[in-house]
Amino acid sequence: MDEYSQRLFDALSASLEPWLRGSFDRVVDEQGLSAGVDVGRRDAVVADAARTAIERLHQLFETDVLEQRHNPLQILRSATDPVTVALRDLGAQPIERDEFQQRSFPDDDFGLCPAAWVDIDESLAEVGLEWGAWKAAAVITRRREAT
Repeated sequence: MDEYSQRLFDALSASLEPWLRGSFDRVVDEQGLSAGVDVGRRDAVVADAARTAIERLHQLFETDVLEQRHNPLQILRSATDPVTVALRDLGAQPIERDEFQQRSFPDDDFGLCPAAWVDIDESLAEVGLEWGAWKAAAVITRRREAT
């Protein structure tokens, strides 16, 4: 894994579980559902979603940049799916979302999907931007070298 991918992977690995748990808890608190929460089930759902996303991120970052078919934010968005299901099971009601959110993330009933790095953690903005710039430069350089 290159140094930029490693830095982003490390930062995401540290941020993912707290972000998913915080996302769940935010919706629960906003909707007054705290009394019905099984904390053990919540923690299991969050841990499993984070573990799956981390495995997928590792696989992505180990893949050659020209062969990558997804980006890290897509993987992080899919990590919200089990949390969304757990919230639905708890009886949470979908929130009002703007047109962009509805179009971009149609199954995201609770506004959990990140549109940008800062939606997960502000500390990811710089490392995410660095990774994106590195990847773009690597792709351009490799394609130029191939011609």
